Amino acid sequence: MTISLNGKRGLIMGVANDRSIAWGIARAMHEAGAELAFSYQGEQLLKRVGPLAESLGSDLLVESDVTDDASLDACFAELADRWGKIDFLVHAIAFSDKSELTGRITNTTRGNFRNSMEISCYSFIDVSKRAAEIMPDGGALMTMTYQGSTRVTPNYNVMGVAKAALESATRYLAADLGPQGIRVNAISPGPMKTLAGAAIAGARRTFKHTEANSPLRANATLEAIGGTAVYLASDAGACTSGEILRVDCGYHVMGMPILENL
Repeated sequence: MTISLNGKRGLIMGVANDRSIAWGIARAMHEAGAELAFSYQGEQLLKRVGPLAESLGSDLLVESDVTDDASLDACFAELADRWGKIDFLVHAIAFSDKSELTGRITNTTRGNFRNSMEISCYSFIDVSKRAAEIMPDGGALMTMTYQGSTRVTPNYNVMGVAKAALESATRYLAADLGPQGIRVNAISPGPMKTLAGAAIAGARRTFKHTEANSPLRANATLEAIGGTAVYLASDAGACTSGEILRVDCGYHVMGMPILENL
């Protein structure tokens, strides 16, 4: 048993630029031997995702709007037409109105709550259903979460609620799809300097705090997250399902900051 993705094909959803977590995963999977397809939403994102995909030798880019059934149907139909089946899917998609990622959760609007839950949680259920239909030999589904799901994090607000729902969905999907040989897991990195992370008020202070107080005195890297995703998609991860794998340099074990930072 080796950690290799030779002969495996999969879809990466959520690349925004070369600092995206999804991009770190895509790069690691490519290096492990996987053949990749990428989804994008709209021409603006295509301009960014296209060159990145090309740099990894991929010419399979599929348009996908996770809030539109017809768009998702077309996306997975194109994958089925081109490849017949897939072996893994990476869901790195989340959204909340930036103006509500500051201050108090009591200021969350009904409309943004619905949008945040639909895009950040329900979309994983929806794409998992479609992906499972083209995984006749089993496979791996994975999504991205954050510890704000279980512990209050300043300004994370409705996204913490959405991530809690996403983690619960991961467990239910693992139970539903396990008999088909499909594993479902979530990766929980610490704070990252990404486009999405920057939308949360106080993100720089959070990043510095976790770096100073995690057991490893560091924050996660794209390479480490990518390596975790490779493991989950590979044969080495054949018996791992329903898990929330933390890649946060151990910060989740801390009950308080280290003594000199109190």
